[in-house]
Amino acid sequence: MSTDQFSEYLDAATEAARRGAAELERWRKRFVVREKARADLVTDADHASQEAIKDYLLGRFPDHLFVGEEDCFGKPIEATRPPADAPPTWVVDPLDGTVNYVHDVPAYCVSVGLMVEGKPAVGAIYDPRVGELFTAATGLGAKLNGEPIRVSATETLRDSLISTGFPANWEAQLRNLEAWKRVAYHAQALRRGGSTALNLAYVAAGRFDAYWGYDNWAWDVLAGVVLIAEAGGALTTVGGDAFDPFRADVCASNGRVHRELLGVLAGEQPA
Repeated sequence: MSTDQFSEYLDAATEAARRGAAELERWRKRFVVREKARADLVTDADHASQEAIKDYLLGRFPDHLFVGEEDCFGKPIEATRPPADAPPTWVVDPLDGTVNYVHDVPAYCVSVGLMVEGKPAVGAIYDPRVGELFTAATGLGAKLNGEPIRVSATETLRDSLISTGFPANWEAQLRNLEAWKRVAYHAQALRRGGSTALNLAYVAAGRFDAYWGYDNWAWDVLAGVVLIAEAGGALTTVGGDAFDPFRADVCASNGRVHRELLGVLAGEQPA
């Protein structure tokens, strides 16, 4: 696929993210909150944002597929994977950081990713409260508000600021609480911001040195992993296998601390 085509798709992702964010801000402080499951929230804003994004993207590219978080509730993660021969597929989280949004904490975003020939190819993550737009496409680099970004140069875990995320389900949190204890002992500091997409964008921008998570969905990570790949970072599963956006676990880093972090997550002691 040509650079011009990727550029067109990136332009569409950017516009879609802005349209979704406009809906979030329009609904802010006047939405109705519901629980999809215990502590797993959804608002009118999630749905309004997704519909705005979906209408725009499929109106512009009617032959593409669309996978959105609000259409997939209750499905197992593998059931959300597009078929191997699928056309370009948009993978969208219309509001990543819903709990933050509900409590008016300015740490949420819209995440718009595109898979081409089965691979993450385009990503746009827009934080409307801070006014930061992270963008990337295969071969076009990663940018923040139009300026190039790169992962950090931190060499060791002891000098690293690491982020992670926890699922809504309490029982599922226990595994990550154990991982938190292990990593906290070796890292400079840990953060739990409440938005996987922003965590990944911050790794791409060199703000965080790494991120790990066990319970993600493709719409949480797809745009962010394009950013990290284009910013020079590394991506695997937490177990060190090849990255797959339709697996729940992911480890993303600047590349320099990747092996050390994987070892600590596996229970090893750094050298």
